[in-house]
Amino acid sequence: QVQFVESGGGLVQPGGSLRLSCAASGSISSIVWMGWFRQAPGNPRELVAAVSKFGESNYADAVKGRFAISRDSAKRMVFLQMNRLEPEDTALYYCNTSPAGSRAWGQGTQVTVSS
Repeated sequence: QVQFVESGGGLVQPGGSLRLSCAASGSISSIVWMGWFRQAPGNPRELVAAVSKFGESNYADAVKGRFAISRDSAKRMVFLQMNRLEPEDTALYYCNTSPAGSRAWGQGTQVTVSS
């Protein structure tokens, strides 16, 4: 089964940027939709962005216009460019199939937005 390893998180000031990467252990070419999810303490995991194998993308309202998702299926990678970060973006970020996260969850990468 495909496993995912997320990286690229860190501590950033409000207004800053980060680029998250997700490396898959196997092919993702046949997975139509891949997504980035996040979970803040005390909150359920939520889908923030998804990208199809055909290049379509969609975003949660909270991140629309600030985040950009992309994928390179040949390299088994999914990316999330996050700009104009806000304290409310602080969470553990995961990638998985969209929308239901049907594969095993990785460890995630922590994003903390704070001054």
